[in-house]
Amino acid sequence: MKGDRMFGWLQALMPKENRFFELLRRHAVILVAGAQALRTLLEGGPGSSEAHAAIVAREEEADVIAREVRLAVRRTFITPFDRGDIQDLVGSLDDAIDQMLKTAKNIRLYDFEAFEPPMRMMADIIVEVAGLTVEAVTLLSSMRQNSRRINALTEQIVRLEEKADGLYDQGRKALFLKYRAGDAMGFLVGGEIYDHLEKVVDRFEDVANEISGVLIENV
Repeated sequence: MKGDRMFGWLQALMPKENRFFELLRRHAVILVAGAQALRTLLEGGPGSSEAHAAIVAREEEADVIAREVRLAVRRTFITPFDRGDIQDLVGSLDDAIDQMLKTAKNIRLYDFEAFEPPMRMMADIIVEVAGLTVEAVTLLSSMRQNSRRINALTEQIVRLEEKADGLYDQGRKALFLKYRAGDAMGFLVGGEIYDHLEKVVDRFEDVANEISGVLIENV
């Protein structure tokens, strides 16, 4: 018991490694850039190649930061919150940009440009949830003072994910009506693009859930 008190006292005296918060924030900012590039990609036209290249570049930048976070977790004696939670959070952030890249690769693979309004609306939601994610991650450095705002942000991300689900269903139905006359390939490819866009939003919901878990454990 005495040893536990002594360890707690030493922990209180030793500085925490606050650069974790900055690394997580930088990763989240990259997600915004990736989301904006994905939205541009869904406009089609001459800017598509640049938008695809931007997503590839952002994914590579995010990987560098994710590796830096994981290395810092191993090397740092005292972390600002649980090591596993840090790794899970950066992992969910990384999954979001990875899914954006998968979406972009499929669009390019099929040379797809028949972007329906619900697809673009889902991309708008991706940009919005990316912005909310940056704010939520930034506030984690003072999570006790900002817990109500962080909770509001994560709840908003979940609501937007539900809205994206509705657009997904609407878009898939429209595809069926459009291609039921016989263009099975058009339906399959369009449906796959919808699947990937839905997964991007789902990954942001995963981030929101990880952030909520951190709050529960630390506030």
